[in-house]
Amino acid sequence: MHVIVTGGGIGGLSLALSLHQVGIRVRVYEAVRDPLPLGVGINLQPTAVRELTELGLGDALAETGIATQRLKLCNKFGQLIHDEPRGLAAGYRWPQISIHRGELQLMLLRAVRERIGDGNVRTGMRLRGFEQRGGRVRARFSDEDSGSDLFEEADILVGADGIHSAARRQVYPDEGVPRFAHQILWRAAIEAQPFLDGQTMVIAGHFDQRIVVYPIGKTAGGKLLTNWICQMTVPDRAPIPEHWNRRVGKEKVLSAFERWRFPWLDLPTLIERSQDIYEFPLVDRDPVPAWSFGCVTLLGDAAHPMQPIGSQAGSQAILDARTLTRALAETDDPVAALERYDAERRPAMNDIILRNRNLGPEAAMQLVEERAPSGFARIEDVISQHELDVITRSFATAAGLDVATVNHRPSYLAP
Repeated sequence: MHVIVTGGGIGGLSLALSLHQVGIRVRVYEAVRDPLPLGVGINLQPTAVRELTELGLGDALAETGIATQRLKLCNKFGQLIHDEPRGLAAGYRWPQISIHRGELQLMLLRAVRERIGDGNVRTGMRLRGFEQRGGRVRARFSDEDSGSDLFEEADILVGADGIHSAARRQVYPDEGVPRFAHQILWRAAIEAQPFLDGQTMVIAGHFDQRIVVYPIGKTAGGKLLTNWICQMTVPDRAPIPEHWNRRVGKEKVLSAFERWRFPWLDLPTLIERSQDIYEFPLVDRDPVPAWSFGCVTLLGDAAHPMQPIGSQAGSQAILDARTLTRALAETDDPVAALERYDAERRPAMNDIILRNRNLGPEAAMQLVEERAPSGFARIEDVISQHELDVITRSFATAAGLDVATVNHRPSYLAP
C-alpha cells in the first residue's frame, strides 16, 4: 500500500509516523518550502501525548515543553471560578504538555525525515487536485518556486492540509470561506518570570472578552516562555482579516486589555514587552456529512476545523492519524478502511465543533459573568459545584478526554 499525505502539519506528520510504524509506505507533500518554527503555544492533551509517546517522542516532548498541572478559570477581575488538576496531577498516566507549536512541528518533521527518508518529504509542493480511477488516486502538485507540475499515483490520498484544504475544496466545492465567529485573537510568546506555580494554565474573562495564559517552555535564568492570548468580540460587520498571521502593534491590544492586572498576573506588562504580536480571526467550518470519498479522506483541520476551545484541535488531529492508521492496518480494502475511520471519528468531531461554538468547558465563565458582572464574594453564591462539574465533565467525556477512557482504552497501535 502507498499513501500520499498532503500537509506537513501536526496531523499529517503524526500520520506519516504512524503509517511507517505499521509498515505502510507514505510520502508527505507540504506547500511551504522551508518550514520554520512559527506560531505560539499549543496544549497536547494526555490522550495525544500517549500516542506521541508510543511513537517514541515522549522524552523529547518532556524536554521541550511544560507538563501542565492545573487549569484555573477566573472572571474578568481575576477571581477564581474553578480550579482543576490536569495531566499527571489529575490521575492520567501521561502528562498534558504545553509546548511551542513551531517546535512541536519541527520535532515531528525531524522524526519523519529520519524514519521515512528525506526523499519522501517533499516541500514547496502544493496540491492542485486529484482524480480517482480503477481503485487508485492520481494527485497533481505544483512547485511553489518553478510552477511546474508533478503527478503521483497512490492507493490513498489523505488531505491534512488545514482549514483552507485543497482536498476538502475539491470534495466540497461550494463550501466557501471559513465561518467567522466575529471574534479576534491576539497571540504572542515571551520570556517572563513564572506566574503562580509555573505549571498552571489560566483562562479568565467571559464570552466577549477573555485571556488564556500558560507557560510553554523553559528559558535561561529561571524564566519561562509564556504564551498569552487575548480574545474579544468585534462588530458584526467586521470582515475576516486578509492575513492570518498578521503582525499588529501592541497599542491595539493594550487599549482593550490595559486593566487586566491581577495579583498573580500583570497582563499589560506582558503585552508591552512582547516583540511580535499576531492577529488571528476566530473561525471554524460547519460539520460535513462525510470525510472519506473512495480512495481519498480528510484529517485534522481539513476534516474538522474547530474553534480553539478546550485545547482540542492539535490533539484530535493526532488521534485522527492513529485511528486512520489502525483502520488501514486492520482492513484489507483501503476504501473500506477509510469508511471505517470516517464512521469512528467524524460523529464525535462534528459534536465537538458545535460544542466549541458554545465555549465548551469554558461556558462556566460566561454563566458567572451573567450572574455576577461586578464580581463576587463567594463563588458558591454564583454557581454551584454541581453545575461546574456537569459542564467540565460532559465536555471531557464527549471529547474522549476523561481519565478512565485515556488510561484504560487499548492502544490504537501496539508499540
